[in-house]
Parts: sequence; C-alpha cells; structure tokens
Amino acid sequence: MKIMMIPLRNILTAFLFLWILLSVSDAQARSSWGIGASYEVRDSNPEKGFGLRLERSILSGVPLLDFKLRAHFSYFSESVSSYRDIQLPTELDVYDYGIAATGGISFGLLHPYAGVGLGKERFDAEQSAPQGLSLSDDSIYWNLYGGLRLPILPVLNPFVEYRFTRLMSSEEFDYSHNSRFAFGIMMNF
Repeated sequence: MKIMMIPLRNILTAFLFLWILLSVSDAQARSSWGIGASYEVRDSNPEKGFGLRLERSILSGVPLLDFKLRAHFSYFSESVSSYRDIQLPTELDVYDYGIAATGGISFGLLHPYAGVGLGKERFDAEQSAPQGLSLSDDSIYWNLYGGLRLPILPVLNPFVEYRFTRLMSSEEFDYSHNSRFAFGIMMNF
C-alpha cells in the first residue's frame, strides 16, 4: 500500500504542475495589452523615480514564448545640496522615454524575460540662487533589460526588472551609462 502512494503522489504532483502551467499560460495568451507602473531606483543622480509602461503582445501563437513591444516613460527628481563644483542647492530632473522589444518564457508562476530598446533621456539641472545655473541636455540611448513577472492573477502581474542604459550623445550629463531596478505591477487586458 505504501509503494502505491508514492507513484500516486508523483502523478498528482505532475498533473497539478501541468494544470498550473497550462492555466497560467492560457490566461497570459488571451491578454494582449498591458499597462503598468513602477517605482525605480537608479545608480546616478537623481536616484529615485517612477515609471509607466504600455505593452502589446505580438506573435501570440508561439507556445510558451511571450513576445511584446513596449513603450515606456520614467521620471526622476531630486534636490541636491550641490551640483558639480558649485555649492548651491540644485533641483535635478530626468525624463526618460523609449520603445523596446521583449522576449520571455511563460511557464508556471515565473515568467522571466529580457529585452532591448531605444529611447531618449532629458536631463535638467536648475539652481534657485539669484545667479543660478540652468543646464539642460538630451541624449539618445540604447538599453538592455531583464526581469521576472509573477502572474499570481491573470489580470495583475507584479514584476521586478533590472535595466542597463548606455547614452550615445551627451554634453551636460555626469555619466555615460546608468542602471536601475524597477519594482512594479502590470495590469493585463
């Protein structure tokens, strides 16, 4: 009797895994649009911000694979006590927007993905002193990113993502590349 319980438990576990795999993958295949928001932390000033993204599934007929096109926008803002060599309070703002292509694997409760994109980053620095400095610069960039979605519900998917950005042209930026972590949630419809 004990010998029969072990194979039966393995068979039930396999069926449960298969059911989770197919039900979550099927729910994801039916949702072709997604909108999301994220809290983002990057390694250069300004460091903290938020992001918005809009995604559209493409090539949805491929089993277990998930391909998407994404448009994204991020905003970072920070007040610092000094900027460069000038010891005056400065307000730093970064606007980041772009497009990207994402490929991932849809199986079970973990959906890893990776992508590549292009975009534009606008940097503004403004000092509030009477003779304050005002700098502004735009740069085109490319980025690579990878993340993990957790589709706990068919409609809501929390995610975590790491993104590396390389600026291709800049004059006023203090950096030529940056990286960030994004923590957020996607709503699929």
